[in-house]
Amino acid sequence: MWVVPTIPPALYLMLSGILFTIGVIGALTRRNAIVVFMCIELMLNAVNLTFITLSRFLQSMDGVIFAFFVMAVAAAEAAVGLAIFVMLYRSKETINVDEVNLLKW
Repeated sequence: MWVVPTIPPALYLMLSGILFTIGVIGALTRRNAIVVFMCIELMLNAVNLTFITLSRFLQSMDGVIFAFFVMAVAAAEAAVGLAIFVMLYRSKETINVDEVNLLKW
């Protein structure tokens, strides 16, 4: 019989905090829009890990439902975001965030 060791929820929450911090630092320091986009996805996955951890700890399905909706929004964001990146690259020949200024007057 296998004995499954239980990992305390605090370790999951620390991992989630580390992942979220890496995502924030990457989103603030990078210039490539695709890397910024990946960092935002990393932050969303860190939030999902927190939802699942607290859902498991509290014996509730609410966190799982929220994580499912966050994943659905992230999938839609990925589709729309990548389409925007393709159009930006076609019009400006770059996807660096510093060089794209389409919203300026």
